[in-house]
Amino acid sequence: MNIISFSSDLSSKTKSFVLGVLADEGFAYDPLKDFDLDDIGGNYLRAGGAFFISLHDGKVVGTSAVRCLDSDSCEIKRLYVKNECRGKGLGLALFRKALDFAERNYSSIQLKTDSSLEKAISMYLRHDFIVIKEENGTVYFERSV
Repeated sequence: MNIISFSSDLSSKTKSFVLGVLADEGFAYDPLKDFDLDDIGGNYLRAGGAFFISLHDGKVVGTSAVRCLDSDSCEIKRLYVKNECRGKGLGLALFRKALDFAERNYSSIQLKTDSSLEKAISMYLRHDFIVIKEENGTVYFERSV
């Protein structure tokens, strides 16, 4: 499984993958939260961020992204791994790819996750993120570079 930067020819595969993972985890499509998937290039790449994809046999099996918030800060998001690919280090590799980009380009990094995702929370804490608040089942993290 290799990790590549997003390209527009993978738009529909990427959106379908992310929405499929969300559905598998019990999260419904939310047009207020998921609008970014309609124009990944515009919402991430052309806006100063990044979007990474892991492919296996031509299929998307993982993603991670960095979204620019302002000239100094960004948010790591869209960290997803297909169920059958979990536990093999792919999530960590995707996270580190996004983290490396964020560290090179921003001085403050934010992220958030559902409070039920204990492995993700543990990984973020191991990478020096601190919890800044927990609200309505969402844990918010921040880290200065």
